[in-house]
Amino acid sequence: MQPAQHNDRERRPQADTAAGPATASRRYSPVPNSRRARRALIGAGTALAVVVGATYAATWIMDIPSPHELIRLENTPPSKRGEVFPARTIAAGKPTELPKSSQPTPKQVPWKGKQIPFEEFLAKTHTQSFAILREGKLTYEWYHDGVNANTRLSSWSMAKSIVSLLVGQAIERGELRESDRLVDLLPELRSGGAYDTVTVQHLLDMSSGVDVAEDHDTIFTGSTRMYLTHDLPGFLKDHRKVTYPPGSKATYRSVDTGLLGLILTRIENKPLADVLSERVWKPMGATHTATWNLDRDGGMEKAFAGINATTLDYAKIGQLVLDKGQANGQQIVPEKWVTRLATPAANRIDGWGYSAQWWHPSGGNGKDYSAIGVHGQYTYIDPVTKTVIVKLSDHGVEEDEQETIDAMRSIAQHTT
Repeated sequence: MQPAQHNDRERRPQADTAAGPATASRRYSPVPNSRRARRALIGAGTALAVVVGATYAATWIMDIPSPHELIRLENTPPSKRGEVFPARTIAAGKPTELPKSSQPTPKQVPWKGKQIPFEEFLAKTHTQSFAILREGKLTYEWYHDGVNANTRLSSWSMAKSIVSLLVGQAIERGELRESDRLVDLLPELRSGGAYDTVTVQHLLDMSSGVDVAEDHDTIFTGSTRMYLTHDLPGFLKDHRKVTYPPGSKATYRSVDTGLLGLILTRIENKPLADVLSERVWKPMGATHTATWNLDRDGGMEKAFAGINATTLDYAKIGQLVLDKGQANGQQIVPEKWVTRLATPAANRIDGWGYSAQWWHPSGGNGKDYSAIGVHGQYTYIDPVTKTVIVKLSDHGVEEDEQETIDAMRSIAQHTT
């Protein structure tokens, strides 16, 4: 939030030379100045109180965190912002140990037209943790100061890709179809317009056109307002317009995943955190309990951004997908769903392929894909080299996504 701007200028009296020295002395004596100073301070204090009060009132009306909570949020590194919001536990079961194997990382990686040392790449992109799995074995693990294997770090939009796995499972069980219309699943959202034609497939591939811009520059509208709201279902109900015919093109919109989360919560009749725990976290052998941020205490999960987990548990998600949905001898995610998310949809987004909440970056071998979060979170999968890379960062909105993907591609291809 930007502080209120003031343009008050102190009005200084002009000396009245005709009045003579005595009058001038009386006008500029310390006592009157003190009184003026007190009046100015009282006036400034009153103005400040009005501004502060108005700011608190505005956040209350918008039903988002108060100003002091927003300040705390802004001063918390992105990788730790999961600690600021209410959360629900994603319980783990019996952990599965990742086998380990020693394999060196490349000494240099490509970065913006140059080759730079691997360690410099980690520093330049404000990396908090970095892990490499090759053929299911942990070959490299690195943590920044203050971070370790037990530290939960925020997923940001990598949560979208995890939600996709839950959708694929629901479709396999026959509880959901990609052709289902959103408003048939959630009748309270019916609008009578083009919005009513949005399907599950549109939401998965971000081609719904729902009018909630991916805007990180203001708390008043768009995805940031959705991220901050204390009433996520209410927000989604208040935004039932589309900017283009659903399915005609694709535009990256977190609101699509928010709606998928609402659908899953409805058909499962339980919180998303419990669904994830029962259907993925425990079966794949996650080592640590994770959390999922809520819009308010006891409320709804932020499906589009709010999972907080350890680095190696994110890596297990990547390995689960690389292994075509199998882990611990079980088919946890349907193989045909992995094929679905691994195959780019017809509509590209900003020059990249996209499918079922997973990104398909341009270039490379054409077969790799990744879950990606806005501040430099990656669960990168290369089926050709059988590599999974997890990179969790505090890189801000610089993103440098293509460059980071290119660096990870070179790491995946490095064999000696």
